Amino acid sequence: MKLHRPLVEAVVIALTDIFKNNKYADKVVENTLRSNPKWGARDRAFIAETIYNCVRHLRLYNYLRTGDEKFIVADFKRKDFTEIAGIDLILRGAEPESFPEFKGLSRENILTRRENASVLSSTTRHSIPDWLQAQGEKELGIEVFEKEITALNRQADVVLRCNTLKITVADLQKKLSDIGWQSHTTPLTPDALVLEKRGNITATELFKSGLFEVQDAGSQLIAPFLQVEAGMFVIDACAGAGGKSIHLGTLMRNSGKIISMDTEIRKLEELKKRAGRNGIKCIETKEVKTWLLEAKNKNSKIQLADRLLLDVPCSGLGVLRRNPDTKWKLTPKFLEEIKITQQNILQDYSKMLKPGGKLVYATCSILPSENQEQVKFFLKNNPNFELGTERVVSPNDDGFDGFYMARIWKRL
Repeated sequence: MKLHRPLVEAVVIALTDIFKNNKYADKVVENTLRSNPKWGARDRAFIAETIYNCVRHLRLYNYLRTGDEKFIVADFKRKDFTEIAGIDLILRGAEPESFPEFKGLSRENILTRRENASVLSSTTRHSIPDWLQAQGEKELGIEVFEKEITALNRQADVVLRCNTLKITVADLQKKLSDIGWQSHTTPLTPDALVLEKRGNITATELFKSGLFEVQDAGSQLIAPFLQVEAGMFVIDACAGAGGKSIHLGTLMRNSGKIISMDTEIRKLEELKKRAGRNGIKCIETKEVKTWLLEAKNKNSKIQLADRLLLDVPCSGLGVLRRNPDTKWKLTPKFLEEIKITQQNILQDYSKMLKPGGKLVYATCSILPSENQEQVKFFLKNNPNFELGTERVVSPNDDGFDGFYMARIWKRL
C-alpha cells in the first residue's frame, strides 16, 4: 500500500477533531471529504475507511502500538493519533518505513500482539470503555453481550430502501446494476437492497430522483410495525430528519395525513426536502412544543392520532457500526438522563393517541433498560394501555443494526 501524505494527514486531523474537539465522526468525515474536491473515489474511500477503523478499534490499536492495555484517550496528542492511523495502515499492508512518522512502529510487534489478542480483556479486544462492558454484561449477560458487541464492531452494510411509490424493488435493482451498483435482497424486510460495494450512492441520479433512501434494514422494520393504513391520521412525534416519516407516507400510498414533529427546526427542514424528493405529499411538519402547548389549551380541538410513532432519543448502542464514536462519547450519566427523557416522552406524548389507536415505542439501543423495562414502567402507570407485540433486531442474529420496537394499544 502506497501512502500519500495529504491523505494520512487528513485522517490524523479528523481523528484529532473527533476525540479532542468532541465532534461527531460522520460529520467530520463528511467535512473532510468535502475539503478537497480533487480527491478521487479511491482517495475518499481510503480516508473514510481509515478514520472509521481507527475510531472503531481505538483501544485495541493503542495496545498494538504500546503493548499496554491502559487507555486514556483524553491524554492523546497528535503524535498518538498519527501512530493509531499507522497501526491501521500497517494491518492493511503498509510499510512503516514509507512514512517517517510511523518509523517508531514495529510491524513484528504489532502482528505478534494481534495474534495474541485473545488473552486481552474484553474492553481492549472490543475497544469499549470499562463502564460500558460492565453495563452490557449486567443487562444482557456476558455471552449475549459478547456476541452483540462483536457484531457491532463490524463495518455496516450500505442498505437502500426502495421507494415503492415510484419503482419496484426488482426494477430498482436492475437500474442500479446498469450503472455498476450490484445489490442483493434480504429476507428481513421486503423493500431493502444491500449494496455489494461502498461508495457515494447518493450522488447518482437514481437517488436524486427519489427512487430510494439509504436506510438500514433493521430501521426499515419500524414503520411497518406501526400497522398504518391509507387514509389514517398518523403522528411521528420524534421524526428527526424524517426517514421513518417518509417510509410511513410510502406505506400509506400518500393517502391520509402524517404530522412529523421534532424539537429541532433544521431537522424538519431537511425532512421537507427528503419528502419532496420521494414524492410524499401527505406530510406536514410541526415543532413538538407547539402541539404540547395546544394540548394544554382546554378550548383547542386537537385531532388525536390513529397511529403514533415514538422513535425516542436513546444511547444509540444499536448503531455503533455506523457511529462507532458513540461508545467513546457516551457516559453513565447520559444513559441515566436519556432513560428519564424516554419515560417522559412515552408518558406525555402518548396523549396524542386516540382511544383504540396504536403507538410504537422504538429505540436503536440493545439495552433492556431503554427498551423492555421502559415499556413495563409505562404500562404499570397507565392501565388504559396494553402491550401488543415486541420485536428485537439483533446485530448478531440478524446481521444489521440493533433496534427495539413495542406496539402498544390504547384501550377504548
